[in-house]
Amino acid sequence: MSRDLLLLLEPGFTDPRYPGERFICPDGAPIEGLLASDPPRVARLDVKRVPFERPRKAVVEVLDAEHQSLPVLVLGDEHPVPADAQTLGERRFVTDPRRILELLAARHGFPKVH
Repeated sequence: MSRDLLLLLEPGFTDPRYPGERFICPDGAPIEGLLASDPPRVARLDVKRVPFERPRKAVVEVLDAEHQSLPVLVLGDEHPVPADAQTLGERRFVTDPRRILELLAARHGFPKVH
């Protein structure tokens, strides 16, 4: 995989435990805000929004069934891999939302969190 892949929950998802209500991911919301603030930079990485329901096929295909929590930044090979990235087989990834924001700034030129 050459480009970074950012996996997020679809905004406005539903949860069968709460019929008639719609939700956002509290960890993904700041990342969504950053992406919305600079669409040209978004083109520098792949972004996929996936449904709330599990199994999350798109996540399982990239990582595995044990790693379906979102958000996740799966690191491509266009930039050096940070030492704190998690490893799963050949894949390197980051799940901490604050760290994802830092890496989006460092790897793709988004503004930094103050």
